[in-house]
Amino acid sequence: MTTRLAITRLPRAYDPELGAEARALLPELGGDLADLVAGAGGTSPYLMGLMRAEAAWLAPALEDADAAVATELTAARALPPDQLKPGLRQAKRRLALLTALADLAGAWPLEKVTALLTDFGALAADLAAKAEIAALIRRGKLPGQTEADVETAAGMVILAMGKMGAHELNYSSDIDLIVLFDETRYEPDDFFEARQGMVRATRNFCATLSDKTADGYVFRTDLRLRPDPAVTPVCLAMEAAEHYYESLGRTWERAAYIKARPCAGDLAAGGRFLETLRPFVWRRHLDFAAIQDAHDMRLRIRENKGTGGALTIPGHDMKLGRGGIREIEFFTQTRQLIAGGRDRDLRLRGTVEGLAALAAKGWVPPEVAEALTRHYRAHREVEHRIQMVHDAQTHRIPQTEEGIARVACLMGIDAAELRADLTRRLTEVHGLTEDFFAPDSAAAPAPALPAEVVFDDNVLSRWPTYPALRSQRGRRIFERLKPELLARLARTAKPDEALLALDGFLAGLPAGVQLFSLFEANPQLIDLLVDIVGTSHALATFLSRNASVFDAVIGGSFFDDWPGGAALRADLAERLAAEDDYEARLDMARRWTKEWHFRIGVHHLRGLIDGARAGAQYAELAEAVISALFPVVEAQFARKHGTPPGRGATVLGMGSLGAGRINAQSDLDLIVIYDPEDAEGSDGPRPLATRPYYARLTQALITALTAPMSQGKLYEVDMRLRPSGTQGPVATSWTSFTEYQLNEAWVWEHLALTRARPVAGSEALGADIERFRQELLNRPADRDKVLREVAEMRARLAAAKQPAGVWDAKTGPGRMLDIELVAQTGALLSGSAARDVAQGLQGAVAAGWLDVADAQSLTRAYDLCWSVQTAARLLSGEMIDAERIGEGGAAFLCRSTGFEDMAALEAALETTYAEAAALIGAAVGGPEDAEDG
Repeated sequence: MTTRLAITRLPRAYDPELGAEARALLPELGGDLADLVAGAGGTSPYLMGLMRAEAAWLAPALEDADAAVATELTAARALPPDQLKPGLRQAKRRLALLTALADLAGAWPLEKVTALLTDFGALAADLAAKAEIAALIRRGKLPGQTEADVETAAGMVILAMGKMGAHELNYSSDIDLIVLFDETRYEPDDFFEARQGMVRATRNFCATLSDKTADGYVFRTDLRLRPDPAVTPVCLAMEAAEHYYESLGRTWERAAYIKARPCAGDLAAGGRFLETLRPFVWRRHLDFAAIQDAHDMRLRIRENKGTGGALTIPGHDMKLGRGGIREIEFFTQTRQLIAGGRDRDLRLRGTVEGLAALAAKGWVPPEVAEALTRHYRAHREVEHRIQMVHDAQTHRIPQTEEGIARVACLMGIDAAELRADLTRRLTEVHGLTEDFFAPDSAAAPAPALPAEVVFDDNVLSRWPTYPALRSQRGRRIFERLKPELLARLARTAKPDEALLALDGFLAGLPAGVQLFSLFEANPQLIDLLVDIVGTSHALATFLSRNASVFDAVIGGSFFDDWPGGAALRADLAERLAAEDDYEARLDMARRWTKEWHFRIGVHHLRGLIDGARAGAQYAELAEAVISALFPVVEAQFARKHGTPPGRGATVLGMGSLGAGRINAQSDLDLIVIYDPEDAEGSDGPRPLATRPYYARLTQALITALTAPMSQGKLYEVDMRLRPSGTQGPVATSWTSFTEYQLNEAWVWEHLALTRARPVAGSEALGADIERFRQELLNRPADRDKVLREVAEMRARLAAAKQPAGVWDAKTGPGRMLDIELVAQTGALLSGSAARDVAQGLQGAVAAGWLDVADAQSLTRAYDLCWSVQTAARLLSGEMIDAERIGEGGAAFLCRSTGFEDMAALEAALETTYAEAAALIGAAVGGPEDAEDG
């Protein structure tokens, strides 16, 4: 089956006589194929020359173009070394001619045209490089390498950059390459000799491709994208290149590496090198500072190339000029740099593919992506026709009327239509891209402050001394933001108070360029910042130390409904699996958790959820973290000590975590239980007996959660609720746990068990633990003993810690801990497996200990205490000081609890505490009852 060109359009011959001559060169062609040849040959002197040279080959090639291409590529691979230069040049002539005709005829889409040119470029570079490497090996110039190493080019890596890397090579393009070599394949003493050989091979293979001979040339090569090309050799050691990018790499080099691709030589080594550069190219945070960097690059290009003037079609640069190809590429790549570090789906080499991915992820409006894609394809076709006329590496529209007419003829239209179409497309591209890059080019006038608002100059004057504003770039961006910031502060209820809150936030920022760039590109975030700093000192302090969490707000789903624990676990597990090493996974867990933690806080602060829902979400988040992280800790531990012996371990959430409700600053109460079954130890490289194995595994989990790393820590962990408390082993065997709970546990330990819940680890063991918990709680309890010990516990708690005031909703008679103790007692007396306070109090009713009215009263009291406690922990890391939380904090506290003002809330708390304390005292007895018992 042949693949005859399916012609959908035809060029016109600028010179009809030359067109007739071209038609005469291939008399066997008729119809559209003859018209195609005439139109191309009658307009392009270059294509006419190729037809004269390859007339005998062209006619059958046009009858089955795909087969002709495959034959040429196969023949090129079989070329002997002494025929490489002429053979590759012949292949280039033929493929260039066939590609041009298929392109002009509309038979091949742009992507097929550029892909063929790119693939041939990669093949030519590979063949030329390996021929040089083979010659060096035969002469003993690459120490330790043999003929078998030719297949991998003895460690030479050729990276395709720019359009070649993206499979977008234009018709007369040079090929941008970076040539490296894998120094690890050579002994250290042989390094300089190996490098010398690699440099020689690079120069020679480039000459093979680019030297003009009687047969023409293959590709012009450009090696200037390598690190510091003015002073570095044409072939660098991979390690040296890596060090350069880590220490000196610039934004334009990050953008260049979006398209980088190993195309020849040692492809595996090239892949490894690009993987080492991933953190350099793709930043962890949303990198809005890249916008200014890209804009600066555009301005430098315009200045250096003289392409920054008004739009005139003659002489306009389709690549670098106003509204040109580079504008679309910069627009796409800059957005990829901004978000690609957080979203792997955006790490695409192709411009069209990149635009589609950005639109799918909400970073570019779909209609903008579609428009730029259309214009990009049209620009590239014009670019190809400009180059086809004389095989010139140019992107400029001809200055002369004749030149423009020739390009129009190759497109099958007249010159006036070409001018009009280009003017429309270039103008539209410029309009779609310019505002993104030049945020201050048409800056709106600074908003005026209300006359009654005068900010304290003493505060404003100290801002330039803060770390975030010490760099010139940081100051410049902030000065553009400052008018808008002050205007929004002026609209708050207490502007002076909000200014001081913002001042505290700025003072705590270690750096400012990234965050200020984020605000400049997303001004809606300023309102959120003002809202936070004016309401919650704790959240503002957290933000100043972890400003990257603002990235989560830009993702588009920040204000969506809560996804639930299962979705959170799956998402974190996927992200952890994508990281390369253990430390990177721990940092990823911290970064991910901070963003979700921040999300819950903002939703609570803005009234999207209440305190009860926030508490449940904080608990689901913590459970998702432990559940996703524990397998990672186990796997890391198993590498050294072997897989967990027996059935493995289960992590129990205790206290508030077990009950499914924690606040913004809660630590985690955990117990680890393991079942070794009959195993005596592990079977790894460094085996351990079961008890030390699980003890050290548990310690590894605690470290994973609590260790301060570059992204901070996850949670504080409290293991004191394990059997025998701090005196017992850090991990408890299943047998010991059951025996202890049945025979030795104190009443308080059974009370703690009412809220225990498996949150991670072995599901089978977790199910057994839950069955045991339910059976144990279902056993009849000695009511008098339980109440006597509960009374003693209340007495000890009262003696150990007094409430810090009315705003301490947690500690003291009639407050949270007191009511939780009653609920746990109710669950124990009724044999209920319920974990939450409301159901525990209902259990007390079922056991005949409390009446319904008392249980409902305590439930309402607990809900009020919880609302105050969760709001307080979001507002401040310490106890609420009603005089210092400010108007925003007071409004949030009242909104969270349903009261009009702080005075009403304070009165309600005092009444609630007293009533709840009286109810509990009557039911449990006070310290004096415990002593009498």
